Amino acid sequence: MRWTPVAIIPLAALAGAPVTVCAATKVFLSVEQAQQAMFPGQALKQSPVFLTEAQSDAMRSASSVRHPFRGDRVWQTSDGGWFVVDEVLGKHEMITYAVGINSDGSLRQIEVLEYRESYGYQVAEPIWRQQFVGKTAASTLKLGEDIKNISGATLSCKHLTDGVKRVMVMHQLALRGAVGR
Repeated sequence: MRWTPVAIIPLAALAGAPVTVCAATKVFLSVEQAQQAMFPGQALKQSPVFLTEAQSDAMRSASSVRHPFRGDRVWQTSDGGWFVVDEVLGKHEMITYAVGINSDGSLRQIEVLEYRESYGYQVAEPIWRQQFVGKTAASTLKLGEDIKNISGATLSCKHLTDGVKRVMVMHQLALRGAVGR
């Protein structure tokens, strides 16, 4: 009689099987939670924006973000501010974030809503996001210039910075002065 280790047979069958690597999605805030965090107690009215080809080209040129901008995720606040949800590519997966813009066009706050990468999540830290407060569409908003990098999260930092620039340019081109849309 011949002895065969039973535990080795299933492992041997799996040796050639493909391995799927999944990034963990971290949900930091819902859209509604981010709205209340940025504009507490204010009423927000969804105000979709429809961009012309020239406006879209200007946004791409200013920010280098190629992912399409979804104009249906724009809200106006009761005091003339704006709340915009956007997405950019991290390294491999999308980062969903929100930008709050004051009525004077200055950046109020950014929040990372969902982060889908397995590393680089430090872009959601308040100390890194605080660098954006007060910036406008006229600000440089470039990684390594007026926005500091985070080691190990370079692509997420760059792409999120570019995304914020894109939203600020969109505000300047399509939303500035559009009260009560």
